[in-house]
Amino acid sequence: MFDTDTTALLRAVLEEVCENISRREIGARTHVASKLLEAATRGQMSLDDLRRAGSSALSEASAMRL
Repeated sequence: MFDTDTTALLRAVLEEVCENISRREIGARTHVASKLLEAATRGQMSLDDLRRAGSSALSEASAMRL
């Protein structure tokens, strides 16, 4: 489990990365959240690292929808 500050950071990055997709895009948002958690678990905790992981995951999710 992550502490409160880390959880808030992960949530903020998720919202930032997914700001241009509908909240109804559950699959894409879930994929991004999962990849953010994986990155954090690997110790990639900087804002830049998490943004990169989230953006990459969003691209993957977009490609999966095609």
